[in-house]
Amino acid sequence: MAETENGAAQQAPQLKMNVLTQFVRDMSFENILAQKGSSANPQPDVQVQVNLDAKKRAADNQFEVAIKLNITAKNKDDGAEMFILEMDYAGVFHVEGVPEDQLHPFLLIECPRMLFPFVRRIVSDVTRDGGFPPLNLETIDFVALYRAELARRAQEQSEQPVAN
Repeated sequence: MAETENGAAQQAPQLKMNVLTQFVRDMSFENILAQKGSSANPQPDVQVQVNLDAKKRAADNQFEVAIKLNITAKNKDDGAEMFILEMDYAGVFHVEGVPEDQLHPFLLIECPRMLFPFVRRIVSDVTRDGGFPPLNLETIDFVALYRAELARRAQEQSEQPVAN
């Protein structure tokens, strides 16, 4: 605890975070291999794209955070698509005590960390139920993802022409 000039103890704000609800906003799974009638057992090359989004809700201290996945599996031999899984998974969070300058990274790092185990389970179940071995996503480094997005935005801004 830090002491102020008059000797009174100054407390840091107490951080509170609750997951109020979580849900699949949108999901699509397309088994292209089955549609083509292939019975071969190809080796998949899986590509995962992750996008994050956060927005303030009308209620005080409530935020909606979404993880958007686009997963494609292609045959390693010939590059033919095997399946496509797109999912938009969201959570509603009650967040208090986070300083304003730290709120953006908190929402795009800590909140997705809370949602990720549920996203991983759904992806595993959907790919298994879709006729493929269950796809167990590797843990996502949300800090690295956040930093990469900041760098991308900075690069984008530096490339924009300056208006006269």
